[in-house]
Amino acid sequence: MALTDAKIRAAKPGDKPQKLADTNNMFLLVHPNGSKYWRLRYRHLGKEKTLALGLYPEVSLSEAREKRDEARKLIADGIDPCEQKRVKKSVPESIQTFETVARQWHASKKKWTESHSDRVIKSLETHVFPYIGLRDITSFETPDLIVPVKAAEAKGIYEMAARVQQRIKATMRYAIQSGIIKYNPAIDMGGALTTVESEHRPALELNNISELLNRVDAYKGQPLTRLAVLLTLLTFVRSSELRFARWSEIDFEKKLWTIPPKRVPIPDVKFSYRGSKMRTPHLVLLPRQAITILEEIKAISGDYDLIFTGDHDPYKPMSENTVNNALRLMGYDTKVDVCGHGFRTMACSSLIESGLWSKDAVERQMSHKERNNVRAAYIHKAEHRDERQLMLQWWADFLDANREKSISPFDYARINNPMKQ
Repeated sequence: MALTDAKIRAAKPGDKPQKLADTNNMFLLVHPNGSKYWRLRYRHLGKEKTLALGLYPEVSLSEAREKRDEARKLIADGIDPCEQKRVKKSVPESIQTFETVARQWHASKKKWTESHSDRVIKSLETHVFPYIGLRDITSFETPDLIVPVKAAEAKGIYEMAARVQQRIKATMRYAIQSGIIKYNPAIDMGGALTTVESEHRPALELNNISELLNRVDAYKGQPLTRLAVLLTLLTFVRSSELRFARWSEIDFEKKLWTIPPKRVPIPDVKFSYRGSKMRTPHLVLLPRQAITILEEIKAISGDYDLIFTGDHDPYKPMSENTVNNALRLMGYDTKVDVCGHGFRTMACSSLIESGLWSKDAVERQMSHKERNNVRAAYIHKAEHRDERQLMLQWWADFLDANREKSISPFDYARINNPMKQ
């Protein structure tokens, strides 16, 4: 039975210490002299240990339970709360801890967006500081820095483990550059993580595009949802680029959709400020089929700022799951067969397989960042707009051709090559 304040006040001291059990291995130790101590019994690395949580009534029952729950979270993450408590007590105010320096490094990144800055500090607070945050930064050796990385890896959060490693290395590099440490043990962290094969978003084989189009055309759900699926397929933009799109971004005369780096946030809508992922204006050249679809959509939502309005509130965007929910209703498993993001893979594969288009034009339309920094410095102004206009129209026509019968990108390119017309 859980303890209550009444039971605690009624507890009388005896000749020997008594244990009054609460929940989750916490108990109140009542000494013969009447003193009452909160304790938590736990196991760490196979050994049973006891953590002191305070003296009753200075620490109330509810406060003791809060301390217990905090300690249990540490234990679940493989951290010994007794050891952390000991280290915390032994840290002189004069030393520079890893957490102190990491926060200085984080504060120095003035150009980060607010959302990215928040994600970075939260990852440190969750996955790094509980392990090494209180340590003197001058005391580290390489194995010490690897502990948080391995802990994240053990939980199966491999992408986070890689980010943790990068952020630890960045903090230590900042410490070197700031003259806080003389040797950087983080330089030997390479190879600490087990290489995990990246998991790609599901996409249909290209010979199944015809069947997909037939299912989309036969979709009996909301008309705006069907049009959202079709526009996503035609333009292969990212989910947030589509959901938060505004009519002001569309130029019907120029057949151009300009996705800005950042949008005006919508009150109470998470991430609604998101625009182009690359933080530069992304130009989506619109084929005539996309223009037709946008004109249909305008008849539905043209009186509002948002192109894809929500079902219940036209001032809020459609749900982030709208496209995938529609695909599930069409009979697809969005974790195995195809998802909305998989349209990007299908479009990119088709454009490359056709043999008609330059890699630069495809990459620019995919809104991918050039990984070669030297090359990026020379090509960042190149838009390839004329080629991309032809390419997007070819892609739309290729999809229409697949409504009639299944045809491969290579075969379609042999009979429809706009570069030679």
